[in-house]
Amino acid sequence: MPPSPLRIGLTCYPSVGGSGVLASALGLELAHRGHEVHFISYERPFRIPENAAHLHFHPVVINDYGLFKYPDYTLPLSVKMAEVSRDVGLDVLHVHYAVPHATAAILAAAMLPESQRPRVVTTLHGTDTTLLGRDAGYGPAIRHALECSDAVTTVSAYLEQETRALMGFGGPIDVIYNFFSPRPATTPRAEVRQSLGVGDSEALILHASNLWPPKRIDLLLEAVARIRPRTSFRLVVLAGADFTPFLGAVRRLGLEDRVIVRERVTQVEDYLQAADLALITSEMESFCLSLLEAMSFGCPAVATAVGGMPEVSISGETGILVPFGDPDVLARAVEALIADPARRTELGRAAQIRARERFSAEAIVPRYEALYRRVCSQSLRLSRRSG
Repeated sequence: MPPSPLRIGLTCYPSVGGSGVLASALGLELAHRGHEVHFISYERPFRIPENAAHLHFHPVVINDYGLFKYPDYTLPLSVKMAEVSRDVGLDVLHVHYAVPHATAAILAAAMLPESQRPRVVTTLHGTDTTLLGRDAGYGPAIRHALECSDAVTTVSAYLEQETRALMGFGGPIDVIYNFFSPRPATTPRAEVRQSLGVGDSEALILHASNLWPPKRIDLLLEAVARIRPRTSFRLVVLAGADFTPFLGAVRRLGLEDRVIVRERVTQVEDYLQAADLALITSEMESFCLSLLEAMSFGCPAVATAVGGMPEVSISGETGILVPFGDPDVLARAVEALIADPARRTELGRAAQIRARERFSAEAIVPRYEALYRRVCSQSLRLSRRSG
């Protein structure tokens, strides 16, 4: 007899970004597997449909009281988490990104009678450890939330090591990688390229990110400006934020006819299947979901060998990883792939196989299900009871 479905609360930042994309995809996959999934956030995650079976959304109302200099989100979030947990009997509260979600979940659990407390699973995605974990104003609170969680996961072994080193966290950590479930493209490859003005003799280089500072868009543009010949490519940027701050650099580098920007694209698959290679110039990545997305479509990537990216792509086998910082090195690697379509195809095929075998929903989602059932079978942590 199959195990009974679980009631799972998911909280994430609903905007474009790796943590929100992963949490949304996880919620959809869990719902498809028959679990009851409740998203709790200030907005509906952008990839979550309104009428999907087993999926529910509970908005957090944020009141801007004159008493507070800045509107507070943590307390309203914790109250909504406790309310949903009590009303629907959540088994698990799975929070993505520690600040402020893990703290709110711990507080929500403490508001409830012990018999109604959901287990708290905290997934760290990157800057909540590598940036905020170093901040004296956040680090102690994050560490406390981790210590009070029933389970902690990271999206790479690199991030697990950083969490232990920076946070001084000695508890168990499960490394569960990100996954990607590609949807079918809605527009033929040739039609997408034609709509972008990419010619048959031009390579379509794809970069998809939220444009946050660690993505190093300045380095991306500097590297692209060094690619020769200049007429051999077009760079398509799928921007999860306003690209306007970078237009000055585009003009300064003379890239107006080489760079095409599309903002807040929801059907990323159309562009992935039309691309010839991806270019990722981050100074730090705990995993890099955009790298996996490209691999899933057989699109080899030139990327910086930082953080968890070497765990995703094997340099020379599924893509090309180079040291961070030198735009000339990046440009030469891109040039080599533009000039060698057979090599691109070889790397792309290997990348797609690796993505399917190691980072698919079929490989990853059962690990989350097993984790949920494991923590549900355990008694509440003593640290939570004493809190």
